[in-house]
Amino acid sequence: MTARFTDSLRARADPIWRAQHAHPFVRGIGDGSLDLERLTHWVRQDYRFLVEYCRLFGLAAARAPDLDTLVRFADLLQATARTEMNLHRVYAREFGIEAADLEREPMAPTTRAYTDFLVRVAATGDFAELAAALLPCMWGFAEVGQALAARGLPADGRYARWIRMYADPEFGALADWCRGLVDRLAEGAGEAQRRRMEEAFLTSSRYEWLFWEMAWRHETWPV
Repeated sequence: MTARFTDSLRARADPIWRAQHAHPFVRGIGDGSLDLERLTHWVRQDYRFLVEYCRLFGLAAARAPDLDTLVRFADLLQATARTEMNLHRVYAREFGIEAADLEREPMAPTTRAYTDFLVRVAATGDFAELAAALLPCMWGFAEVGQALAARGLPADGRYARWIRMYADPEFGALADWCRGLVDRLAEGAGEAQRRRMEEAFLTSSRYEWLFWEMAWRHETWPV
C-alpha cells in the first residue's frame, strides 16, 4: 500500500496532536468536569473563528484548481455560514449567550493570530499550502470527537452535544475529503512545495493546541 502524504504529516505532528488529546480542556469536555466558564469562553471564541474560517473557504473556492473543488468549497462556505453558525448560535443560548453577544465578542490574541495566519496563507501561499493549513482543524476535531465518544458521553447534555457534533460521521467524512485533497495536491508537488505544505500543517496544528489553551486560560488581551 502506498503511503499517504497526510499520514506523514500526522506522524510529524504527532507530539502536538497527543498534547491536544491530553489537554485539560479536552479531558474536561470528555468527562464533563470542565469549568463552565472555560467552555463558555470557547463557545464565544469559536464563533469568531468560524467567521474567519468562512473567509478561508471563500478564498479556497476562488483559488481552486478545478470546478469540482471550487464547488465543494463553495458548498462548505454556504454550510458553515448558514447552517453551522446558526447551530452555534443555538448552542450558545444554552450558556446564556445571545447572538448579539457573539457578534460583539472581541477576538482573543490566539484567535486573532490563528485566523490571521490562515487567511494570510490562503491569500499569499499556493493552493496546496492553503489546503494543508485548513486540514488540522477539520481532522483534529474529528479525531478528538471520536476519541471522546469512544470513552462514553458525560451526563451534562451540553458537553455530550459537543462530543456528538465532532464525532458525527458526516464531520469525519468532511475531514477525510480534505485529507484526500491534500494527498492529491502533494502528488503533483515538488519537494519545496511539500515542505511548505508540511510547515503550514504543523503551524496550524500548533495553533489548534493554543486554541484549547486560550479557552483553558480564559485568554484576553492583557492591555
